Amino acid sequence: MKRALMISLLVLATFLTAPAGANATSLTWAPTTTGSDARLRGLSAVDRYVAWASGSAGTILRTVDGGRHWQQVAPPGTESLDFRDIEAFDARTAIALSIGEADASRIYRTTDGGRTWTETFRNAEPTAFYNCLAFFDSHHGLTVGDPVDGEFRVLSTEDGGRSWKNVPGPAALAGEYQFSASGQCLNVAGRRDAWLATGGSTVARVLHSSDRGLTWTASQTPLASSESAGVFAVAFRDPRTGIAIGGDFDNPTNGADALALSGNGGRTWRAPATAPAGYRSGVTYHPFLADVLIAVGPTGSDASFDGGRHWRQFYAGSLDTVDCGRDGACWAAGATGAVATLRLG
Repeated sequence: MKRALMISLLVLATFLTAPAGANATSLTWAPTTTGSDARLRGLSAVDRYVAWASGSAGTILRTVDGGRHWQQVAPPGTESLDFRDIEAFDARTAIALSIGEADASRIYRTTDGGRTWTETFRNAEPTAFYNCLAFFDSHHGLTVGDPVDGEFRVLSTEDGGRSWKNVPGPAALAGEYQFSASGQCLNVAGRRDAWLATGGSTVARVLHSSDRGLTWTASQTPLASSESAGVFAVAFRDPRTGIAIGGDFDNPTNGADALALSGNGGRTWRAPATAPAGYRSGVTYHPFLADVLIAVGPTGSDASFDGGRHWRQFYAGSLDTVDCGRDGACWAAGATGAVATLRLG
């Protein structure tokens, strides 16, 4: 782990001190060969060797050798499902969420690296649509979905995803919903704090729970909101420091009103000095470098080294989601089976 941390520090320090014209040759995404053409919007980075990715056409991929080889490990008979989110604890244990109305929203769990899966939830509500899941620890987690009868759907588990129960969700505004673009419309930090990101209405909001989803409070962000705009991803470094990012997926080169920062647990939000030059669907904090963030989207990837106040684009390709493992290794995934690792260019 110490060696991986030193590599991460070297890569990011090189990027930070490089001249503007050296962006493409300092920090970049190094592609891996997955053998898949699915759109991968779910990603869980365990470390520099182990990662899981999930997406369309019933795709769940796993690598245990840093991306040199990938194996399709999805449950049999799920070819019609779209696995938009996945949370992995190690090389053997993962929880995958498929999205869609009615019984297209399902949760599966594996403890043997994907050789076998157990279906632990299948949605029975005709109009419910689940979007994202996240875990506080190996036992406690949440799954969230779009509103039904004016209330966001929330599921809770206390046994590592073996079983799920409905808990009362927060009230929604007219037209409000979530975006399942990166598996990051729900984020957790610490043992009890969770944040739910929204769009679709007249304002883009972030809702916060400090009791593992039992109660919620809402705050308005400065991000633009419409049927195609809002907060697509939310990330918190700790229970106080966080970021909300998104934009308008129908206008992907417009980065105006697409990012906000919070230093008080999401009670209030402020726009930074600069922001990425386009819609971004995924964002993550580096696990060791407290002020370093990485954002990805269809028109590029950007990094910030001052807690999100200023940003530099380092990659022009399209990616949908990003995650960093516990040893500091960072991964990203997107369309046509793309999975990449963060490298010196």
